[in-house]
Amino acid sequence: MTSREGLAGMAGKLSSQLFSDDRDDGTPLAKRVALYSLLVNLFLLGLNLAMAAFSGSLALMAETAHNLADLAASATVWIGLTLSQRKSHAFPYGLYKVENVAAIIVGLFIFLTAYEIAREALFGASREVVMHPAILVGVGIAALVPWLFSRYELRIARAVNSPSLTADAKEFQAHVLSSGVVFASLLGQWIGWPLDRPAALVIVLWIIHAGWETVTAGMRVLLDASIDNETLQRIRRIIERQPAVVEVRSLVGRNAGRYRFLEAEIGVRAQSLDKAHQVSHAIESEICSEIPFVERVMIHMEPVSRETVRIAVPLTDQTGTVSRHFGLAPYFALTDRQTSTKESVREMVIANPFVTHPRGRGLEVAHWLLEQRVDVVVTPDDIRDKGPGHALSDAGVTVIVRDARTLTEATRELPALGETGGAPSAGYPKTARA
Repeated sequence: MTSREGLAGMAGKLSSQLFSDDRDDGTPLAKRVALYSLLVNLFLLGLNLAMAAFSGSLALMAETAHNLADLAASATVWIGLTLSQRKSHAFPYGLYKVENVAAIIVGLFIFLTAYEIAREALFGASREVVMHPAILVGVGIAALVPWLFSRYELRIARAVNSPSLTADAKEFQAHVLSSGVVFASLLGQWIGWPLDRPAALVIVLWIIHAGWETVTAGMRVLLDASIDNETLQRIRRIIERQPAVVEVRSLVGRNAGRYRFLEAEIGVRAQSLDKAHQVSHAIESEICSEIPFVERVMIHMEPVSRETVRIAVPLTDQTGTVSRHFGLAPYFALTDRQTSTKESVREMVIANPFVTHPRGRGLEVAHWLLEQRVDVVVTPDDIRDKGPGHALSDAGVTVIVRDARTLTEATRELPALGETGGAPSAGYPKTARA
């Protein structure tokens, strides 16, 4: 199979995947925090229930109903975290979206709580509120505990990228504000201002807002909404850093629970299936090392068809005299040549920024030429089995060893260049002597 046929057959079919079950993704910690959430909600439920029974406050009864819904929601979060890690033949991609389902259920519980509180505030019978300083102290505790725990839970949720824990933490934050409203209403009641029912309705508005955010965030994931643009741009830059990648034709990603699934279609200068696999695995490794919670990367590779190729030749001066030494060449000529007519459409001479470097000049120059998007290097210096030659070859750049004295001789009658940018035509070796 020729280089061109190999890549053409590979186009659209080569999918490189990264899938690991042996990672520490924070699930045990997330489940432990979900259990803590259950215990905190049990404590708040008991505290608010006792204060509501003693005082008869509608606002406190609303908070108690809020706690009861949150207790059920916390149990849902724990169950969702447990189920999301299971895999089977029926669900080969995992059950990660169970976490998002759990978050939506939490949101529905929040809406139910808001409905019950609003109904009681608008249509419930009038109640006499019994006030005592201990009630105000208890409400203060009921605000302090969820405030402290929500900060802890949100920090863990962000660390393990858990949508269900994030939803739960936001619910605890809602408790802080709602408890503040309860405190204000009770204080007003104490001094003769009937604020109990208005306070309950204010709590309802906050609860509806928290529920809406939770449900919409979960629905976006269930409907395969895209990963945020900032993360996609970071991933695109990681892919484009690979020297063999000529262009990123498409890049899409989605979330499932806390994990990310990515798919990219790229144009490459790879001249064999083995080289294409190496490029693919390098991209996967860099993405997974820099972007957290990536579960799977699928890369579709296609050969690149280019109208022009860029040829680099080392020079001793700016008049076109070819340098015998690749790394020590003071200048490089860059010639853009049309692949169809073989005519030069642009020529420029640029200074070698690494000519004075004491060590590793050749390799530095090779990487620098890759940054210049070079497709072919013509040089009298045989670098094919040296570091610079390997660096260029790994990036799909053709290295041609030619004993030429002038730039015209170096670039005259070059072997035909194929569709993959700097790749030679079928049957022509990747590095050659001309």
